[in-house]
Amino acid sequence: MSTAKTALIIGASRGLGLGLVKTLLADGWHVTATVRAPHNAEALQALGDVRIEKLDMDDQQAVIALSQQLKGQVFDLLFVNAGVKGPAVQTPGGATLAEVGQLFFTNAVAPINLAQRFVGQIREGSGVLAFMSSVLGSVTMPDAPELALYKASKAALNSMTNSFVSQLGEQQLTVLSLHPGWVKTDMGGEGADLDVETSTRGLVDQVNDYAGKGGHHFINYKGETIPW
Repeated sequence: MSTAKTALIIGASRGLGLGLVKTLLADGWHVTATVRAPHNAEALQALGDVRIEKLDMDDQQAVIALSQQLKGQVFDLLFVNAGVKGPAVQTPGGATLAEVGQLFFTNAVAPINLAQRFVGQIREGSGVLAFMSSVLGSVTMPDAPELALYKASKAALNSMTNSFVSQLGEQQLTVLSLHPGWVKTDMGGEGADLDVETSTRGLVDQVNDYAGKGGHHFINYKGETIPW
């Protein structure tokens, strides 16, 4: 009998992160999931067999503490899902320095900082590192100007991921920048095209399909390539 695969999901209290945990558990994975406020993670706790850890990804000391807590564990998947939409007004003149700084730090800098801390615990050869990106991060596809700052933060995440991958050296790792589709979540809204289950099923399918292939790929939940 094969050993169950293990996943670490960053940002799993609701929406796509919670959906990823559900899908992976249904597929027989062992899952560790992080949330900023464990006392507000009733939906995650209700799933039962999941290890829940507290983490604010923006807090460097918290990231270090989590790496110590999970030291020695090997993961077949590290999926950095945590992110924010940013300020209500996304025109360059409509947001404050603090709002823009928070958006870019959370969406582009903090995910790579965390990945650097945990990359040595991703299974050699078949392990996958996944980031929740967005088609809006594609600079060649003009869309949604009303989300200009969010778009720029996801483009920055893609760029930071490229830089990170180029510095991996000998480690053969599969890195995915994933677009989940337009999903009915708190961020996506009720008018979105997809339910969480359809999106996360597709995302997990891509993780399985790309495991062991190596390289950095910008794809959607159907496996379709997105231009940078």
